[in-house]
Amino acid sequence: MAVAVKNNNKTPLVVSPAVRRRARFKSGQELELRASSGVITILPKVPSADDEYTAEQRRIIDAQLAEGLADIKAGLL
Repeated sequence: MAVAVKNNNKTPLVVSPAVRRRARFKSGQELELRASSGVITILPKVPSADDEYTAEQRRIIDAQLAEGLADIKAGLL
Protein backbone atom coordinates (compact mmCIF):
# COMPACT_ATOMS: atom_id res chain seq x y z
CA MET A 1 0.00 0.00 0.00
CA ALA A 2 1.42 3.39 -0.95
CA VAL A 3 0.05 6.74 0.17
CA ALA A 4 1.49 10.02 -1.04
CA VAL A 5 1.58 13.07 1.22
CA LYS A 6 3.05 16.51 0.74
CA ASN A 7 5.68 17.58 3.25
CA ASN A 8 4.86 20.98 4.68
CA ASN A 9 7.16 22.22 7.42
CA LYS A 10 4.24 24.01 9.08
CA THR A 11 2.06 20.91 9.38
CA PRO A 12 3.07 17.65 11.07
CA LEU A 13 3.18 14.50 8.99
CA VAL A 14 0.16 12.29 9.64
CA VAL A 15 -0.09 8.56 9.04
CA SER A 16 -3.53 7.73 7.71
CA PRO A 17 -5.77 5.30 9.63
CA ALA A 18 -5.69 2.87 6.69
CA VAL A 19 -1.88 2.68 6.81
CA ARG A 20 -1.89 2.31 10.62
CA ARG A 21 -4.42 -0.54 10.33
CA ARG A 22 -2.38 -2.24 7.62
CA ALA A 23 0.71 -2.00 9.86
CA ARG A 24 -1.41 -3.30 12.76
CA PHE A 25 -0.46 -0.41 15.02
CA LYS A 26 -2.74 -0.20 18.04
CA SER A 27 -4.12 2.96 19.62
CA GLY A 28 -1.77 4.21 22.34
CA GLN A 29 1.08 1.98 21.19
CA GLU A 30 4.53 3.54 21.41
CA LEU A 31 6.30 3.78 18.08
CA GLU A 32 9.96 4.29 17.22
CA LEU A 33 10.91 6.40 14.21
CA ARG A 34 14.28 5.91 12.52
CA ALA A 35 15.61 8.10 9.72
CA SER A 36 18.46 7.10 7.42
CA SER A 37 19.39 8.18 3.90
CA GLY A 38 16.07 9.88 3.24
CA VAL A 39 13.97 6.96 4.50
CA ILE A 40 11.80 7.06 7.63
CA THR A 41 11.02 3.71 9.23
CA ILE A 42 8.28 3.41 11.84
CA LEU A 43 8.48 0.40 14.17
CA PRO A 44 6.65 -0.64 17.32
CA LYS A 45 8.77 0.30 20.32
CA VAL A 46 10.03 -2.85 21.98
CA PRO A 47 10.29 -2.53 25.75
CA SER A 48 13.80 -3.06 27.05
CA ALA A 49 14.61 -4.96 30.22
CA ASP A 50 15.87 -1.70 31.73
CA ASP A 51 12.33 -0.25 31.49
CA GLU A 52 10.92 -2.98 33.75
CA TYR A 53 12.76 -2.02 36.94
CA THR A 54 13.93 1.16 38.63
CA ALA A 55 17.66 1.70 39.05
CA GLU A 56 17.38 0.74 42.74
CA GLN A 57 15.48 -2.46 41.93
CA ARG A 58 18.08 -3.33 39.29
CA ARG A 59 20.91 -2.85 41.86
CA ILE A 60 19.15 -5.18 44.33
CA ILE A 61 18.57 -7.85 41.66
CA ASP A 62 22.17 -7.61 40.46
CA ALA A 63 23.46 -7.95 44.04
CA GLN A 64 21.27 -11.01 44.65
CA LEU A 65 22.43 -12.60 41.39
CA ALA A 66 26.07 -11.98 42.30
CA GLU A 67 25.48 -13.52 45.74
CA GLY A 68 23.85 -16.59 44.19
CA LEU A 69 26.71 -17.04 41.73
CA ALA A 70 29.23 -16.74 44.57
CA ASP A 71 27.34 -19.44 46.50
CA ILE A 72 27.40 -21.72 43.45
CA LYS A 73 31.14 -21.20 42.97
CA ALA A 74 31.73 -21.90 46.66
CA GLY A 75 29.79 -25.15 46.35
CA LEU A 76 27.02 -24.09 48.71
CA LEU A 77 24.25 -24.82 46.22
